[in-house]
Amino acid sequence: MAENATRQSPWLEKFNRDAGIKSSIILFGNTGDIYFDTLNNGKYSPLINLLIRNLKQRGYEKVLKWDRVSGIDAKLSDKIEVISNPSGSEQTSGGNDYDLGDGSDSSAADNAQSNNAPSHKDPAEFFPYMMQLIMGGAKKTAFVLDYSDYIFGNANALSDAERQYLTVLGKTLQDSQSYNMLSPDFDAVNNIVVLVTKNNALIPPAYYLNNPLVSTVNVPLPARTERSQFLNDNKSCLKISQNIGDKKIFDDLTDALDGFSLKEIAQLMKLSRQNGETVTFEKLVNLYKYGEKVSPWEELSKEKLSEVEERLSRRVKGQEQAVEKVKDVIIRAYTGFSGLQHSAKQKKPKGTLFFVGPTGVGKTELAKALAEFVFGDENACIRFDMSEYNHEQSDQRLVGAPPGYVGYEAGGQLTNAVKEKPFCVILFDEIEKAHGRILDKFLQILEDGRLTDGKGETVSFAETIIIFTSNIGAADVNPSGMEEKQIRETFVNKVKEHFVSELKRPELLNRIGDNIVAFNFISEPKVFVQIAKAKFVAVEDFVREKYKAELVFADEDAAFGFIAKKAGVANGGRGLLNTIETCIVNPLAEWIFMRTDGIEGRQIKITLTEPIFEFDFA
Repeated sequence: MAENATRQSPWLEKFNRDAGIKSSIILFGNTGDIYFDTLNNGKYSPLINLLIRNLKQRGYEKVLKWDRVSGIDAKLSDKIEVISNPSGSEQTSGGNDYDLGDGSDSSAADNAQSNNAPSHKDPAEFFPYMMQLIMGGAKKTAFVLDYSDYIFGNANALSDAERQYLTVLGKTLQDSQSYNMLSPDFDAVNNIVVLVTKNNALIPPAYYLNNPLVSTVNVPLPARTERSQFLNDNKSCLKISQNIGDKKIFDDLTDALDGFSLKEIAQLMKLSRQNGETVTFEKLVNLYKYGEKVSPWEELSKEKLSEVEERLSRRVKGQEQAVEKVKDVIIRAYTGFSGLQHSAKQKKPKGTLFFVGPTGVGKTELAKALAEFVFGDENACIRFDMSEYNHEQSDQRLVGAPPGYVGYEAGGQLTNAVKEKPFCVILFDEIEKAHGRILDKFLQILEDGRLTDGKGETVSFAETIIIFTSNIGAADVNPSGMEEKQIRETFVNKVKEHFVSELKRPELLNRIGDNIVAFNFISEPKVFVQIAKAKFVAVEDFVREKYKAELVFADEDAAFGFIAKKAGVANGGRGLLNTIETCIVNPLAEWIFMRTDGIEGRQIKITLTEPIFEFDFA
C-alpha cells in the first residue's frame, strides 16, 4: 500500500487537500480518462469512482452523484433521506473499474447501497433538492456533479433558469462550511460540491473567479511516469513484434505515447490484439493515429534516397546547392536524427527549411518536388499564401476562432489540413508578408511539433516538413559582379536582419537554425532552356491526352533558346511561363480551335520562323 501511495497523481493530492477546506471544487481537463486507484487494489478506475472513494476516505459520510442525463445515480450514490419529493424516480448504472491485467471488469455497483430518492434529472429539480438537503441539516455530504459542461449555456447570455442554478449553487456554498473557530467540529469536513467538466470555460466565471470558497483543479494528460507505469502494469496486453522488456524499446514506446490518455493506450493495446499482423509499436501507433500501418517515412530506403538529388533536379534547374541542402534534411529525418539534439522525444517536424531568393527561381517548385519524392504525391504539399494573413486577427484563420466567435465550428485552415493529411509538406509562401502575430504560432510548431486549435484539440506536426519561402532582399541584391557564394550569403544576412532588427523576433530565427537556403539568380541561358523544356512537357501531355496528337519541334533547341532569351533573367522561371503562354500556347490554342476535327492522330510541327520570330504550326 505504501508503494501505491507514492503513485498518487499531483492533481489528486490537490483535490484531497482542497476537499477538507473548500466548499466546492471544479475538476477540468482530462476527466474522461482512467486512473490508478490506490483505494481499489491498484486497479484503474474512471474519475467518478476514484473521486467517490477518495471523498469517503477524506471523511465524507455520504456522496450523491448526479448528471442531467441520469439524474441521481442510485448505484453510485449513498442513500440520503428525501427532504422533498418531486415526482420521478430512476435507477441508473454506474461506471466500471478498469483491470486490464486479467481482462475483467468489476462494477462499482456491486457494493452500492440502494437509493430510493427521486432521480431529479432536471437541474430545476436537483439544485433546489441539493439546497434543501444542506438547509435541512445534511452534514459531511459530497455532491458530485458530472458532465457539468452541459448545465450552463453561454456565460455571457445565461437564461433566467441558469441564473437561478448559479444562485442556488452560491447559496449552497455559503451554507456548506462552518467557520465557527471555537467549535469542536472546526477541523471536521462539512458539505462540498464537486463539478466535473472537460472545459472549465463552460462554467460561468462568476461562480469561481475571486471566490475563496471554490478551488479549480486541472486534470492533465498522463505524465511520462504514469504512462510508463500503466504500460508496465499491463504489458501482457500489448502485442508487438519488439521485445517490450528491452529498456530502450520500452522507453521509446513510452515517449511515442506522449499526449495519449490512459484510455487511448488501453485502446492501442486492444488494437494490437485485434490486428491480424504483429507489427512494431511505431506502425501500431501510426495505425491508431492515422489509420495507416506504414508511414511514408518508413517506406524511404537507402536506394531511394540515393536518387533524391537526381529526382529533385528534374524539376528544379540551376539550384544544386539548394537541392543538396534539402537532401541533407531528408537524410537526417530518415536516420532519426532530426531534432535529436533538442529532445529525445523527437516530436519536432521532420524538417524545417527557409527558402529565400529572387522570384521565379524554383522555391515553390522544390517544395512540390520534395512532397512528391517523400510522400508520393505533389498534392501532399499544402500551400498557404501568407499575403492573405497580413492582419492581426488572421491567426484565427489558421487555428480556428475561439469559442463563441463566428467560424468556431469550422476549425482552422492549417490545423484542419494537417489533421486530414498528417504526412505532408507545409509551405508558407512569402512569409515576410504575414502579420507578426502569425509568426508566434510557428514558435510552438517548430519547438514542440504541435499546435492547439480553437476547439482545444492538439494537432501534431511531427510527420510534416515545414518550408517557409521569402523574397526578402531580392530587390536589394544586384547579382552583377557578385559570385554565387556572395549572393547566397547576402540573402541569408538579409533574412537574419529582417527577423532580428525589423520584426524583433530572433527566437523564430533560432528555431530555423542554419536551414536558411538561398537560391541563386538564374543567369545561364542553358538553365533557362532546361526550365522551358521541363515546363512545356505539361502542354505536350495535354495535347496528347485530349486531342490524340503529338507536338514536335522543327528545331527544339532554337525554339526554347528564343523563349529563354525573350523572357530575360529578371523574372526567372515565372517569366518563362508567361513567355511560353504568349508565344506558343495562345497561337497553338487558336490553331487547334480552327482544326479540332482534323488533328487526331497527327503530328503538329512547331516551327520558329525568322526574321519575325513567330511560331507556325502545321
